[in-house]
Amino acid sequence: MGYLCEVLQLRGAIRLAVSTLGEILEKKLKVLLELRGYRLLERKDYDGGAYITVEHKDEKILIWAISSRTTVGKDMIVRFKKRIDEDETLKRGIIITNGRYTVSAKSEAQKEGIELIPQNFPTFNVFEHALVPKHEILTPEEREEILKKYKVKPYQIPNISASDPIVRVIGARPGDILRITRKSPTAGVYVSYRYVVED
Repeated sequence: MGYLCEVLQLRGAIRLAVSTLGEILEKKLKVLLELRGYRLLERKDYDGGAYITVEHKDEKILIWAISSRTTVGKDMIVRFKKRIDEDETLKRGIIITNGRYTVSAKSEAQKEGIELIPQNFPTFNVFEHALVPKHEILTPEEREEILKKYKVKPYQIPNISASDPIVRVIGARPGDILRITRKSPTAGVYVSYRYVVED
């Protein structure tokens, strides 16, 4: 029994040594990449976190994972924006951390188009839960097709808040339209649409 405990402790130490981000942040990062369909291009770990370059729909995105529980301030947002601007191939940035964001950091990030992943971002795939239906962001072509089919303007579609946990998980932005597909015992499959609005 003592030998087994030592092996498990050793495996845990190796796992922690491999990642500079910590177990919780690694899980959040994995869920972020998986649910948004990001393809990993490059990862550079450093003492306080990692810079991860991903690709999604021919768009390169830089993710800054900050491992400590540090409060992210405006100065960190400005430095990150400079790093993004240095590489012309990068289109936008995302910051994920276990820490908090100051009000000025949130304001600066919104101004610069940097997405801040909240502390309460899930560490598991929420769509694996039986009560969570499938949510998808419509492509521009699908969006136009739906608006024509139902003869409506986007604001006439029922709304969903940009701060809704599912909206944040899939990376939808205000102005996007979501397709929600539910399984129903009476209707079989039920499809509804939601228009993402600012809080």
